[in-house]
Amino acid sequence: MTQVRKRAFGALLFAVCATSVVAGTAAAGSRAHTVFHATFKSAISIDAANETITLPLHKGLTAAGKTTWYVVIDSSSKADATKRGINYAPRLVNVRGTKAVQRVSESNGVVHFAGTVNFAPKRVVAPSKTGFPPSKAVPGAVGDTKYSPLITADGNVVVDAPQVANATGQSDSVTKLDTAHARVTLKLLRGWFNGTPVLYVRTDGSASLVTALEGSTLTPNLNAAPGLGSDAASSARSAIIPVVNGAQSGANRQGLQSAVLSGKDPLNVTQSFPGASDYTPVWDLHPVVWTPQAIKDGRQVAITSAAQVARLVKAGLVTSAGAGPANASLGGLKALGMISICSTVAVG
Repeated sequence: MTQVRKRAFGALLFAVCATSVVAGTAAAGSRAHTVFHATFKSAISIDAANETITLPLHKGLTAAGKTTWYVVIDSSSKADATKRGINYAPRLVNVRGTKAVQRVSESNGVVHFAGTVNFAPKRVVAPSKTGFPPSKAVPGAVGDTKYSPLITADGNVVVDAPQVANATGQSDSVTKLDTAHARVTLKLLRGWFNGTPVLYVRTDGSASLVTALEGSTLTPNLNAAPGLGSDAASSARSAIIPVVNGAQSGANRQGLQSAVLSGKDPLNVTQSFPGASDYTPVWDLHPVVWTPQAIKDGRQVAITSAAQVARLVKAGLVTSAGAGPANASLGGLKALGMISICSTVAVG
């Protein structure tokens, strides 16, 4: 894949994610009535129809002593996750000692962050004549050189605690900020895990193009998370698999092309689930493309699990859109080389 085609695909991938948040569930046929349950106890509410989650809002301080607001979603420690009522994400321990994790301090229950976010920039996404790649893409939130949503106070437990608002503004992922009642509502996307529908939130990304189109925070430090294209126990990452050219309509509708045309969710596939030994919110993009022969033969189906992806890759029915390392756990599917911090927050 040439560099131009890679850039075009990257734009396509993340623009779909950014523009398809609300419409997906309502337009998904009988699946619109799926009852979703939060994956952690501290979640205040899930609105599946509008694909949002309301979470407790926490007040912290920046290095300059200014207020910043954040949420807490995942922890690398099972005991800590249980205490906080959040997701248990064992593989977050693997970011320790890298720039992907921010060292913080805590006093009297208040977290003091070394790094923070500038939410003031105006998010701009201007499509080209063909839509993609965009002629302009500017993130609406930018983390400073010390910022990461992944934090540790003791050098041992790693917590996913993205900042969502401060005096400069708020994240484009926020639909309602209620500091008086300490709660915030965030946008979600619908996807699949092991044949089951899930909802997930995305808060940060490793590249400008990603975060401009997702409406999340630019966090280059995330690139330091180990395990690109790997599902090994030493990896801090887990794959998310978008389908580029799935069926355009009907029961098998799925994919980025369909999402661009219809405004519906792309229905990406996630590889891990909260609480499992391989779970992490550090998601490694592994896009797939149906081959021309598979399409001609009518072999396109809805892809709903990582195991199904691996079978399709090995059968030669789908190929990689990425050009990174081959992931053995996905039949050799290649990573794209981009990270999006996402957390599964509800399951159907």
